[in-house]
Amino acid sequence: MVESRRQELINAVSQAAQEKRKVLEEQLTIIEGEKSKVERECEGLQYQVEVRNITQRISCLGEKLDAASSLSEPRENSFLTCDFSNSDALSKLAESLKRLGRVRSSTTYPSLCTYDLEDKVAVSNLLTSVLLNTVDYRGNPRTTGGDPVTATVSKDGSPNRQLNAKVEDLGNGSYRITFRPTSSGKYLLNILVFERVLRVCPITIDVTEHNNPVKTFGVRGSGKDGFLQPVAVAIDKETDHIYVVDTGNSRIKVLTKDLEFIRHIENEGLCGRSCTGIDVSKDCIAIVNWRTKTVTSMNFNGETISKFSHNEFQEPIDIAIDKEYGHYLVADNGPSCVFVFDSLGKLLFQVGKKGNGKGCFNLISSVCLGPGASIIVADTRIQIFSPKGDFIEEIGHSDGKNRGRYGGLSVDDEDRIIVARSEKNRNTIQILRIPGGEVISTIDSNDSRVKRPGGISVTKDNHVIVVDLGHDCVKKYRYW
Repeated sequence: MVESRRQELINAVSQAAQEKRKVLEEQLTIIEGEKSKVERECEGLQYQVEVRNITQRISCLGEKLDAASSLSEPRENSFLTCDFSNSDALSKLAESLKRLGRVRSSTTYPSLCTYDLEDKVAVSNLLTSVLLNTVDYRGNPRTTGGDPVTATVSKDGSPNRQLNAKVEDLGNGSYRITFRPTSSGKYLLNILVFERVLRVCPITIDVTEHNNPVKTFGVRGSGKDGFLQPVAVAIDKETDHIYVVDTGNSRIKVLTKDLEFIRHIENEGLCGRSCTGIDVSKDCIAIVNWRTKTVTSMNFNGETISKFSHNEFQEPIDIAIDKEYGHYLVADNGPSCVFVFDSLGKLLFQVGKKGNGKGCFNLISSVCLGPGASIIVADTRIQIFSPKGDFIEEIGHSDGKNRGRYGGLSVDDEDRIIVARSEKNRNTIQILRIPGGEVISTIDSNDSRVKRPGGISVTKDNHVIVVDLGHDCVKKYRYW
């Protein structure tokens, strides 16, 4: 930093010198001009014979010489200095240098350090986290960080099958070591402090391929924890509140991010046990009712803000709010398309039509917004459209023996699609990459099977909320 400031001052001196030189060169140019004028005035003076003309020329010449005499003194000077008199920079610099750097040691005793596996179960393709707790040689917990901690992870202890391990200093004497196992099996973790391996190492971590829910909420019924045919879910990213359409009870159940009950919301748009879609923006909750063919916007207390219908509605089954443009996207299985409305309910355009080709749909399961306000629609495949409805790409297909279909879907902040997949006697949640649709992970819920997956929504901390219509409940999973 000091060298950088030194160079800045050198550059400032050079610039000031150039400016002074420029002024002097301009003055020399003016002097040359005045000299030329005087020389032209003197030309032919020896041929003048009239005294009056000679007097006038001499008078004019005298005026020019008087005017030019002021040019004899340089307009610039050679004075340059570096001034510190009106600045406290030197004192601040001295004070900063006193605080720059410190000699620090550590009392951490690697042999006594312990660890905790932060996740109860390590699952393939999910981030696995181990917390290192450091202590001193007396066994007292350390309260500061800064130790040189490194970690290595290998599958089955093979040096040829090592994974990247990241160490995060929490600053309180604890360190978080994370890695992402790519498959099920046995992994060995070695943690080193001061390049000394902990006595508890290697730590054996058994990784399973089965991803089960971290929490489940709901039973069949009408009480606080009761559902009757829940079908859709949306999450308010500002409050982390979860809104579940409890269709059979004609209400919306509001839960915390930990699936704890908060309250119920009731509205005339939920009547008839026929509300099938929900989405949330920062200002409102939007729902669609297939029986009344109505889109209703309400505040978070359940009071209606606006509602609209359209004469082309036949079987509207899902809704999404375009947060960027304020549009409502309504999926309708009658005409097999997605209608796009402005915030006042005016139809702008429609996406798709009935059929099997690109840009066509059969029975639509879900619609949501993707990267750059793209429109993503699921039926037996997933299709992605531009914000104007132009076809971009198709993910998945129903060709051959695989006659499964997709269900509810959502897109997270890192442009991953999380979608329900139903095949014969098997329901899973897939995590797909955009673009391309590569399946990067699958939630099989092996110990708590999803009977009939409905709506899906993702949280900010890489959890997915899945509505299980078959079991009248909602389930929460880690997915990344």
